[in-house]
Amino acid sequence: MRENVMRELFWAGLVLLGLAGCSRLPEEGPAATAVPEPTPTPIILIATPTPLPDSMLTPIDVEEQLVTNLYERVGPSVVHITTRVVTMDFFFGPTASEDTGSGFVYDREGHIVTNFHVIQNAESIEVGLSDALTVPARVVGVDPPNDLAVLKVDVPPEQLFPLELGSSADLRVGERAIAIGNPFGLDRTLTTGVISALGRPLRTENNITIFNVIQTDAAINPGNSGGPLLDSRGRVIGVSTAIQAGAQGIGFAVPVDTVKRVVPALIADGKYEHPWLGFQGYAITPVLARALQLPVEEGILVAQLYQNGPAHQASLQGAQQEVIIGNRRYLVGGDIVTAVNGEPVTDWTSLFEYLELETQVGETITLTVIRDGQTKELDLTLMAQP
Repeated sequence: MRENVMRELFWAGLVLLGLAGCSRLPEEGPAATAVPEPTPTPIILIATPTPLPDSMLTPIDVEEQLVTNLYERVGPSVVHITTRVVTMDFFFGPTASEDTGSGFVYDREGHIVTNFHVIQNAESIEVGLSDALTVPARVVGVDPPNDLAVLKVDVPPEQLFPLELGSSADLRVGERAIAIGNPFGLDRTLTTGVISALGRPLRTENNITIFNVIQTDAAINPGNSGGPLLDSRGRVIGVSTAIQAGAQGIGFAVPVDTVKRVVPALIADGKYEHPWLGFQGYAITPVLARALQLPVEEGILVAQLYQNGPAHQASLQGAQQEVIIGNRRYLVGGDIVTAVNGEPVTDWTSLFEYLELETQVGETITLTVIRDGQTKELDLTLMAQP
């Protein structure tokens, strides 16, 4: 029996050693493989546009309706002007060219307002109306200093739709400005913007200054010249006349108050008479005042008078002697004009602007002058510019 017990213990020990050997890990082996981190799932947000309420869209609809209604009303009043100009070429002789511009119906008698430069030197002129009818036109009158002209077409009154003239005196910067014209020959193109500035002096290519011009950012391009610049009610506030070369959004228009002053004279007389003082002189600057020892640093120093002109008849005094300053000759000793009707005169521009906008031929004005150190007032009756 003792042998049996010993045999069972022997076999039990072998079984335990076998189990222990099966459970033992190897001392060295391959490195464990790292478990990759999960890739984050991108979150995609889908924005669903929310329609604006009608209460917010109503002002936009009203503004669009205002412009579209305006165009439907005044579009037929804008005309397309085509001119033919013949120039002489040294090699080829007479050469014809064609230009286009814009204009608008002034009255039912067939008068059309446009720019002078649109019809300048034209051999023939045609006007295209809104019903696709093209008719010949003749020049009734021109005013180059204000770049205005009036044409006449023979068309039944029922085919003409005159535009209402507004006022440029009450305009304010920021108000709406709408231009309609034929840029690059594209009939009755409408552009919108605002009044960018008022009271600009505009120097033309002919070295003439147009005063009190309206500046706008409504797009004006070649071919727009002569077309109307309108307010939000469709009234004419100006005549598109020029753009700033090399710039965008800078256009200019002759103010409608100038149109209302000039056009009736062009229709009646074929010309507009500009006030004339009848003297020549120098604009005084601080440098000139010091050199000539003048009592003021701004104003006009009278040099020469035209015989029997307004200044001569008003007893203005011209130069008494001649002096040389640097390489320039000055006629000095005459009256110094410092004011007109109580308005200060700083230079020729301020004087001409006042005469053009505030006076007319035949009117008597009061000039304030300095003569021999004393201030005098002289009455002068304006004549027409010769």
